[in-house]
Amino acid sequence: MSLATVTAKQAGKSDLSRRPGRDRRRTALWIWLFLAPTVILYGIFTVYPIIGSYWYSLLDWDGFTADKTFVGLANYREVVQDPLFWGAFLHTVLFMVVTVPVQVFLSLLLAMLLNSPKMPLSRIFRTALFLPVVTTTAIVGVVMQSIFDPANGPVNLFIQKLGFDGGINFLGSSHTSLWTSAGVYVWKWLGITLIYWLAALQTVSKDLYEAGSIDGAGPRQLFRHITLPLLKPFTIIITLLSLEASLHVFDLIQTMTGGGPYYSSEVLEIYIYRWAFAATIPRLGYASAAAVIFGLFVFVIGVFQLLGVRAARRSGGNS
Repeated sequence: MSLATVTAKQAGKSDLSRRPGRDRRRTALWIWLFLAPTVILYGIFTVYPIIGSYWYSLLDWDGFTADKTFVGLANYREVVQDPLFWGAFLHTVLFMVVTVPVQVFLSLLLAMLLNSPKMPLSRIFRTALFLPVVTTTAIVGVVMQSIFDPANGPVNLFIQKLGFDGGINFLGSSHTSLWTSAGVYVWKWLGITLIYWLAALQTVSKDLYEAGSIDGAGPRQLFRHITLPLLKPFTIIITLLSLEASLHVFDLIQTMTGGGPYYSSEVLEIYIYRWAFAATIPRLGYASAAAVIFGLFVFVIGVFQLLGVRAARRSGGNS
């Protein structure tokens, strides 16, 4: 074998050894090229506003003029001393505590009914329950204003036919506005939780139900000893997803009640919006301080979500 042949073979091997590295770099370059628009837009419209809100929270600024005064933590002190802020915080927590259990358990019951092979027209019912999810929330809020109208709304007309004179001002009363909004929220987002449960139920083997039925177990025993244990990891994840989603109800509350009457349905997002844009003298710095506190609250929920997902994985592995 000549020296030229040996040299050519070695050169070919070196090219082959370099090629995988070049291919990986080329693939990574194309990946980042396609991701660039998303990364840029996410940075402009999400990351930058978040960072900016921390800086604005330290300023006395209306958001419209060039006059900015650094006040340090004064906005935070004022926020935590405002009883309306704590009222909005309480409404946010109450809204979450009421809607999440109802949404999770009601959608589970519906999912079990629709997952049954004996249920007729199950596909039609699934579609009907999911339709509100794809409907714009602002449109839902406007329509619900007409439905719950105290004078001509169909709900109050039905109540009057039952013999209750005058009807109920569901959205105009401080006693019912928040709970009416909560009911609409559950109806609006019930379909998405239903889809989660339907997907979770597909993981339960039908052989287990057949074996339990052969052993004499009834529907309650099957649900208690087979369905619930196997759905435990999904229960944790679905509950935590619903918890976090229930904190973001600005569009629904704003279109239905605007936080009223008398701040009775004002949640934290409405409180922040009111001071930033709807106040007679807007205070973007003050609103940013309230937004930072709200963000920390959402962050805590996110930490619980992360811990819950890990617990779900361990539970799924053990089962």
